[in-house]
Amino acid sequence: MSETFAKKEKEKKKAKEKRDKAQKMQERKESNTKGKSLEDMMAYLDENGNITSTPPDPRKRREINLEDIQLGAAKVEPENAIREGIVSFFNDDKGYGFITDNQSRENVFVHANQLAQPVKERDKVTFERERTPKGISAIRVKKVG
Repeated sequence: MSETFAKKEKEKKKAKEKRDKAQKMQERKESNTKGKSLEDMMAYLDENGNITSTPPDPRKRREINLEDIQLGAAKVEPENAIREGIVSFFNDDKGYGFITDNQSRENVFVHANQLAQPVKERDKVTFERERTPKGISAIRVKKVG
């Protein structure tokens, strides 16, 4: 029985694939992570909050006061607090403008309907803030002095 060259090559190729497959299976068995000890699976946080495989240095430990931990959203200031500001822009024809809040340095929208008396740019005013669907608006605006 004579075997052809192609048939021999095909058998060599199959044998090589079988050896490669057995070698890969052996490598997977050796690098298997199942059955590791608890110490091998532990992860630690360092002083900056990064995950590491080494325990943290007890000398770098910081004490944190319980009162300093904030749970939930940031404290909200009361919306009806009277604030002071300066009219940075006002258009009499269109009936709106902006007030620069002295406390937060934000520009707050103001409509002419919320003015107690007419204002112009650089006037000092007191106002209250109100949340609207379009953002924060100034209400009950009064000129100071």
